[in-house]
Amino acid sequence: MLKTRFTEMFGVQHPIVQGGMQWVGRAGLVSAVANAGALGFITALTQPTPDELTKEIKRCRDMTDKPFGVNLTILPALKPPPYAEYRQAIIESGIKIVETAGYKPQEHVDHFKQHGIKVIHKCTAVRHALSAERMGVDAISIDGFECAGHPGEDDIPGLILIPAAADKVKIPMIASGGFGDARGLVAALALGAEGINMGTRFMCTVESPIHQKVKEQIVANDERATDLIFRTLHNTARVAKNPVSQEVVAIEKKGGATINDIAHLVAGARGRVVFEQGDQTHGIWSAGMVQGLIHDIPTCAELVSRIVNEAEAIIRKRLDRALVA
Repeated sequence: MLKTRFTEMFGVQHPIVQGGMQWVGRAGLVSAVANAGALGFITALTQPTPDELTKEIKRCRDMTDKPFGVNLTILPALKPPPYAEYRQAIIESGIKIVETAGYKPQEHVDHFKQHGIKVIHKCTAVRHALSAERMGVDAISIDGFECAGHPGEDDIPGLILIPAAADKVKIPMIASGGFGDARGLVAALALGAEGINMGTRFMCTVESPIHQKVKEQIVANDERATDLIFRTLHNTARVAKNPVSQEVVAIEKKGGATINDIAHLVAGARGRVVFEQGDQTHGIWSAGMVQGLIHDIPTCAELVSRIVNEAEAIIRKRLDRALVA
């Protein structure tokens, strides 16, 4: 068994995390991850209202007695969601672990900490990790450039970002972006992390709520099958490559594009249709470069067990053989 500061702090069996993913982080997947001994997160804003989030948390509790958490992502918007109400729903539901991400989470961190909730903050840069540490979070999730979703604007891959952060961050840190198998877990531990966060890999499991056709497309894709969009808007996002993402890239390449020029292509409602109906060309959908390492659609239990067992074998056999007396 692999034991780290992260597993000890958060009371989970394995140093593996399923982070918050819009339209994906629902009770069925999260409970399966928890029952497998890893840490899963319900995505708060996938639920249309705070009351629906409360119900989703209860559904998850009905399916597992293991620890799980809730992700609350804070993004600037002209009409932001009622974050305070979502936060209150999390607190009143008795959740003890929260993953925050996004813009200036201090008020949320402070409120969660007042109620004894442990907070993991997702960052894409060492300076942001240090800022979150000063805010009082309990752990950091550091996202390398390989990740799905928003990798930040520095373009630093995990091989550099993880040890650079480990050199300076004192609290436990999990590595995110490009992780999907035992080799990645062992590498992350060697680079100074206390575990790994996986998004795209958990999307491609039996219990994942996305359409089977999307899962099969992830298996078929290789590591080149992503696009970076919103580059010219300084809000870079990595998504699965498809005709819609290619059109967005082409519009941005012309120069001078605004969000209004591409809003009809990148609407979240279109991405939701992809996940729920399986039409992979209907809209933008998130997936990371780790697609090139995904070759099957296992259950969460099979996936977590495989990663942990193979990681232990790598450490005991391959790395031991490399040592010369």
